[in-house]
Amino acid sequence: MTRKKAVALSYDAKVDSAPKILAKGSGQVAEKIMAIAKEQNIPVYNSPVLVEKLSLIDPGQVIPEDLYQIIAEILVFVDGLTTA
Repeated sequence: MTRKKAVALSYDAKVDSAPKILAKGSGQVAEKIMAIAKEQNIPVYNSPVLVEKLSLIDPGQVIPEDLYQIIAEILVFVDGLTTA
């Protein structure tokens, strides 16, 4: 059985050059990240392939350019959820 993984991103267009990894973890840490997101009404996007790529990046680091497009699409999707 594979352990659940989660990665939290942060992005402030006024401050950040690109989205960055806020937190990441597997197992109980992933569960905690998901619980905090739920408590704070932060939308969650489920993509095992993307979480594998993002989990290779250390917290505090920006995402690589090859992920800009997919992350931008997710941010637009999430923004639509929060403003609807």
